[in-house]
Amino acid sequence: MRLIDFFERGLRYWPESPCLVDYSGSMSYKEVNARSHQTASAMVDHGLRPGDIVAILSQNCSKAFEAWIGAARADGVWVGLAALNSVSENVYILNHRSANWLFIHSDFEDQIEQIKDQCPNLQHIIVLDKKIQKFLTLDEFITGYSENFEELDYNRDAIISHFSSGGTTGQPKGAIWSSLTWQAWSSNIYAHLPIKKRPVHLVASSMAHGAGVFAWPAMAFGGTIVSIPRADPKSVLGAIQDHSVTHTFLPPTVIYMMLSDPDAKNYDCSSMDYLVYGGAPMSADRVSEAIEVFGPCMTQIYGQAECPVTIGILTPEEHVEAVKDQEKKHRLLSCGRPPVFVRTEIMSDDGLLLEPREWGEIVVRGEIVSLGYYGDPKATAEIQEYGWHHTGDVGYKDEDGYIYIVDRKKDMIISGGLNVFPIEIERLIWSFEEVQDCVVIGVPDDKWGEAVKAVVELKDGQNLTEETIIKKCKNDLASYKVPKTVEFWDELPRSPVGKVLKKDVRKQFWSGVERKI
Repeated sequence: MRLIDFFERGLRYWPESPCLVDYSGSMSYKEVNARSHQTASAMVDHGLRPGDIVAILSQNCSKAFEAWIGAARADGVWVGLAALNSVSENVYILNHRSANWLFIHSDFEDQIEQIKDQCPNLQHIIVLDKKIQKFLTLDEFITGYSENFEELDYNRDAIISHFSSGGTTGQPKGAIWSSLTWQAWSSNIYAHLPIKKRPVHLVASSMAHGAGVFAWPAMAFGGTIVSIPRADPKSVLGAIQDHSVTHTFLPPTVIYMMLSDPDAKNYDCSSMDYLVYGGAPMSADRVSEAIEVFGPCMTQIYGQAECPVTIGILTPEEHVEAVKDQEKKHRLLSCGRPPVFVRTEIMSDDGLLLEPREWGEIVVRGEIVSLGYYGDPKATAEIQEYGWHHTGDVGYKDEDGYIYIVDRKKDMIISGGLNVFPIEIERLIWSFEEVQDCVVIGVPDDKWGEAVKAVVELKDGQNLTEETIIKKCKNDLASYKVPKTVEFWDELPRSPVGKVLKKDVRKQFWSGVERKI
């Protein structure tokens, strides 16, 4: 099925129900449908051909979803630009993907001229919400166009989107998603997170990433897509209460901030069926606290731009079971089990699949695996070695099939000839109530080659000493894993989707050092 078919199903059964909601108001499926036909008609009249690249740069809002739905109807290939990207990164992505179209929000007015000047392939720039200079607004662009755009033929192999990798290890690559990619991951969601009532999906984190992707399977069941510009704790909690939200996707950093809000327990979150988190691990103690505050809705997903969302799923029922049963509590440290429409295994460096408890790289097979990287056959071949998608994550599976991520393959520290996986130390430091977030890295050391160092961000108003952290690590870890030093930063650098940029932290200590490991 085409991406627009998810929307069409919602339209067929719930035409008068609210489809898109934001600060400007509400639009029904019937209203959004009419405008999507106009958008598709206008784009084709202005030269859009199936497969042309359509980029969207916007804060979360209904107009951005309107543009996406209209482009999908015309078989445009979506490229989402994260609102927190630098202008140079957006320029890179637009040029690398050879984008023909850009829908942009007025919040990014200061970027328009630079993007126009530096992106020669861009033929059309449409401002989503209000008039800026000579550029057409979305309303102006679609005025007078037909509300009866003729349905295009279905091509099961058609490319639907280029999903940008996180960019935490260099320039972001474009993972190519086909119709089958979208169908496979949506099938996994429906199978393991079944719809309990008509969904209300809150888009609070970037719609250019997981939060936007989750909207489409919700629309197939007549779901309302509620957009708020940013994921600050009170806005998220208020939106959940005011709109009776059933689904949302948030990075752990935002959930931590919500839990730290003294008023969190005063909001009514009883409507929530699935509070989905991913992109980074959460400590077991924080997961337990979240269940207490938000109810039995916590859901962990493990995925990548190259394998959307469902390499592993830990369902709400599994969360609750692990909290109640001490013998199963360790499962909260996992990222769940492989869903039904994907195969996830552990592989050695020489391509052998490993037994339970053996550490190796997490690899994936199935229709959710993207077709490769746009314009980068070498990187595509590398990531598909031995016929499996290579995640770059080191982990293992237990006897019950639960996947445990040990670390990023490239993040491993070699100290005194011994392998140290930072995640084990980070989880221990996260257990301090005073800690908001932390990263553990290797820093240059004449004796050890790399010395283990922790960089810690504390919650507002909290205090913690280096001595206290090192003492706890000495009690719970092998001596070679204990940080030699601990440094406190006011704020750790993060990517647009909330991941701590470990490479940026590491850069502070390796600058000017010839040897980088």
